Amino acid sequence: MKYWTQQVIFDLDDTLVHCNKYFDLILGQYFEMMSDWFSEEGPTMEELRRKQVEIDVETVSTSGLASDNFPKSLIATYRYFCAKYNRPADPFQEGQLMKLGLSVYDQEIEAYPGMVETLDNLKQDGHELYLYTGGDHSIQRRKIEQMKLDMYFGDRIYIRRHKNVEALEKILSGRSFDRKHTWMIGNSLRTDVIPAVTAGVKSIYLKQQNEWVYNMVELQREMHQSVITISSIHEVVPVIRGNALRQSKSHG
Repeated sequence: MKYWTQQVIFDLDDTLVHCNKYFDLILGQYFEMMSDWFSEEGPTMEELRRKQVEIDVETVSTSGLASDNFPKSLIATYRYFCAKYNRPADPFQEGQLMKLGLSVYDQEIEAYPGMVETLDNLKQDGHELYLYTGGDHSIQRRKIEQMKLDMYFGDRIYIRRHKNVEALEKILSGRSFDRKHTWMIGNSLRTDVIPAVTAGVKSIYLKQQNEWVYNMVELQREMHQSVITISSIHEVVPVIRGNALRQSKSHG
């Protein structure tokens, strides 16, 4: 069956490979440590969570998706509660928190079920596949190499510190993208969906059960018609095929 060629851009973290669950795992350990260290003062788990999220989102908003943002948010939260309860911050405890925060990047890379099948099918259908991810170059390259994603994306891989409208626009303008036949697939409304729709690209929003607070923003009403929401990567191929087939018929 002949499909009209589409240009399909994939996000990496929590679209093709697991990410948030490792941060949640480390945060669980962090809150246990904090509850132990501040047991006499007794901040609630909810207070600890709320402050860490607030600092984390604020840091990412200003400095992008740097790898040390996460451990720094753990230390900044610790310092906040030290100041609140009028006690000095302990350099040794801060060192422990830096080590704990950075350990999130040492976790085993795990693909989402259906990743290989999805990429294989789209490649076999003749579509052009691109990878667009945010974070530190060395960390993201390690994931790409471990998952052997170069075989699908070749030199069409983009790693950026900031994932926003400007970053995506540079990528789209720097290559011969036909925006009417281009898709952005990702789990983040903030960094995947809204930049894509703003740039005149269709978007598939892969809605995850446990999403990072930073990613959760409201879509403007007029954007909804350019976004298809799915709950599993298995749904990507039928969506792309259906659209590509309709375009083939309309150009036939």
